[in-house]
This record gives sequence, structure tokens and C-alpha cells, in this order.
Amino acid sequence: MLSIDPTSQSVQDNYKLLIGSIVPRPIAFVTTLSSEGVLNAAPFSFFNIVTANPPMVAVSVQRKPGGALKDTARNAAAAGEFVVHISDESYIEALNETAANVPPEESEVAIAGLTAIASEHISVPGVAEARIRMECVLEQSLPLGGTEASPACDLLIGRVVRFHIDEALYENGRINAKALKPVSRLAGSDYAKLGDQFSIERPV
Repeated sequence: MLSIDPTSQSVQDNYKLLIGSIVPRPIAFVTTLSSEGVLNAAPFSFFNIVTANPPMVAVSVQRKPGGALKDTARNAAAAGEFVVHISDESYIEALNETAANVPPEESEVAIAGLTAIASEHISVPGVAEARIRMECVLEQSLPLGGTEASPACDLLIGRVVRFHIDEALYENGRINAKALKPVSRLAGSDYAKLGDQFSIERPV
């Protein structure tokens, strides 16, 4: 068994161990609206549930080299709103196109050929191709890591104010994961499909 001190190696080396170990990771496809009205979008695999009471999700947006905020973090903090979409097989190729490094005045949604759809409770549009999307109000934006002067990331905690779910996925209040066909992130350029499922009863 290897024993590795993270302080003895580079940030990139630690990153490789993290993304290779914590797998598979769900992918949040996040849309935000800039102050100029541009609909930005990007995928993030540092993503999970925070709590169900009230429903909250967290997305960690890594900063650019030099500590500059990415469009998603900047727009979400300024507007106080964003939309989280669950990644699935049906639009994963288009989603991947939105990961390109484009100027803030260009919309990744338009570049990828995706369809914007109005939200019900917030001003930020979502993407129609996603079979599950969640309208979120920004609960907190927390700069973390790096140094106080130059954080490494911004942790966006969003309170879900509206769920939009394809009826074909919805069964008695639950989501049919096989029908959703979610896509998760591995390391490098690798992704994973749902794969085999099994059940284990939790002990009483």
C-alpha cells in the first residue's frame, strides 16, 4: 500500500489521484446568465447533493490560472441564480462541446446547438435537451482552497426551487435511473454509463 503525503507533490499530481479515485462522479451541466444577457453553460464533475431539507446541491467551480473566476461562478454570484442539469447519454456530445474555453460574450449553448428553455421561478434559462433540470437560487458562494488572496475554487450551493423531470423517468415519486441513462465522469477524457445495478438492504 502506497502512502503519499499530498504536501510533497504538485497540485496536478494530487488532482490526478482525486479524479482517478473518486469515480464515477455525476456531472452537473450548469447554465448561468451574464449581466450582458449571454447564456453561458459548462459541465462540472465536482458536484453532489447537500441536503433535502430544503433541497440543495453543490457545484465546485475551479478557478482559472491566476485565480480569476470562471463565467459560471461569476454569473451565479452576480445574479444569484443558476440551473443544474443532469447529464445523460442523449446529449453528452453536445455537453462536451460546452467545455471549450470560449469568451464570456459567446454562448456555449448556441455553440453546441442546444435549445434554451425559459425557467419558471428564476431568470436563467435551462436547456431543453436535458431530461432533468433544477432551477436553483444561490444559497452561498464560498471561495475555498489556494490562498486567501487567490482561492482555488468557488463552491456554489444552490437551493432548488423547481424540478423539471421528463415524465418517462418519473415513477411514483422516484427517478428511473435505467431510463435516465446518466453519464458520469472518470479521469482524463473518460466517461462511464450507468452499468450494472445491485441492491443491499441497510441493516436495522
